[in-house]
Amino acid sequence: MKFVIDGKPQAKQRPRVVNGHAYTPQETVNYENWVRLCYRQQCGDAYFEGPLIMTITAYLAEPKKKTQQYPTKRPDVDNLIKSIADALNGIAYKDDSAIVKAEIQKLYGKERVEVEIGNI
Repeated sequence: MKFVIDGKPQAKQRPRVVNGHAYTPQETVNYENWVRLCYRQQCGDAYFEGPLIMTITAYLAEPKKKTQQYPTKRPDVDNLIKSIADALNGIAYKDDSAIVKAEIQKLYGKERVEVEIGNI
């Protein structure tokens, strides 16, 4: 099952602590809601069980002065995976612990994230 998340790829941010209470930053909450909406619009009620593979291609805006073929700037790939995998808990699968293989790459192009989920 493939779907596209339009817009700038957003890494999961660390929880913030204020007066001893932890909360999730609003940018992360907004992005995870956007991921859920994109999945539901494009994949409907598709739900996976068993061991899964997730393939993610994140497209980042090309810098004004391109010095490398691949983007090595933020966001970090591990936090990109986390923002998408966590957002799909209970929607595409019971829990992201079912993902046993993940492939991710960052490329330059129109800002978006392409995600593919399937059983191994």
